[in-house]
Amino acid sequence: MAAPQVRWSALLEMLAREGRIEVETAAAELGVSAATIRRDLDELARQQMVTRTHGGAMVNAIAYDLPLRYKAARNAPEKERIAHAAASLVKAGAVVGLNGGTTTTEVARALATRADLGSGGSEITLTIVTNALNIANELVVRRHVKLVLTGGVARPASYELIGPLATELLSQITLDHVFIGVDAIDVTRGATAHHEGEASINRALARRAQQVVVVADSSKLARRAFARICPVEDIQVLVTDKNAPAALTDPFAAAGVEIIRA
Repeated sequence: MAAPQVRWSALLEMLAREGRIEVETAAAELGVSAATIRRDLDELARQQMVTRTHGGAMVNAIAYDLPLRYKAARNAPEKERIAHAAASLVKAGAVVGLNGGTTTTEVARALATRADLGSGGSEITLTIVTNALNIANELVVRRHVKLVLTGGVARPASYELIGPLATELLSQITLDHVFIGVDAIDVTRGATAHHEGEASINRALARRAQQVVVVADSSKLARRAFARICPVEDIQVLVTDKNAPAALTDPFAAAGVEIIRA
């Protein structure tokens, strides 16, 4: 049986897609008992993620954007490989931008634990600029990382700081690399996000970077979301998983984007 967090993520995705679900239908789709689904829905209702109905549940305030903690289990091995491949692009002394998201969180961890970047003391070997509270929380204890956190208003679904206070700082700095996690990316629309506030600060990060690297597993490719982050012409590198079919990656390569499979 899948871990509860994995089931909760699946149930929230079903709700985001359908608007409401029935216990028996969800149990059949996830291959668990109806009693298990009832307990799961009761717990999600306790967390105010769903509204329980007779025989099922309906959406509460999740819309189509799941909270970060429920996204973490999706495609986890692929995201970890993508993160390590992305982190290998960074040299000591670099200034790196990271937006919020599960894949960029893995990039932050990969950078923080790279043996060649750790000085063994208090010497700064890497500067990281982020608008993600969870990433900042993990990196603040790394003595070799100079951590710069943007201002802004916290968005609970992604732990990202957004708004004018978040983008104001970025106009004053430059980045060697920025690693952008996206909700979707295709050649025509470029990199996109569900939330316009997140797209805005992600766009500001991309504009300040010498190299823009999109980190996205194959489930994000050839898809579109509501708000544009940047066009494909602004992206130098796409790091994706090794299972991404050529039909999805070839159009990016034809547009001049370097493809790294992990």
